[in-house]
Amino acid sequence: MLERGASEKEVVEAVITGERVPAKHGRMAYRRNFPYHRTWGGKRYAMKQVMPIAKEEKGGTVVITVYTFYF
Repeated sequence: MLERGASEKEVVEAVITGERVPAKHGRMAYRRNFPYHRTWGGKRYAMKQVMPIAKEEKGGTVVITVYTFYF
């Protein structure tokens, strides 16, 4: 998550309020765009999309991985 530039707060917000998209193996992806207006990897971007991939379990939601896209 941190290696891809997403904070824990952003991941939680994406799971709670993001767009739900079916993912492989019965998992769910949650997409949410955040204003960014900073530099990542030597380029400046206006937006950042955080997309956690999670599995629903009896005790709650388990985040498996997090993708981050900059545009």
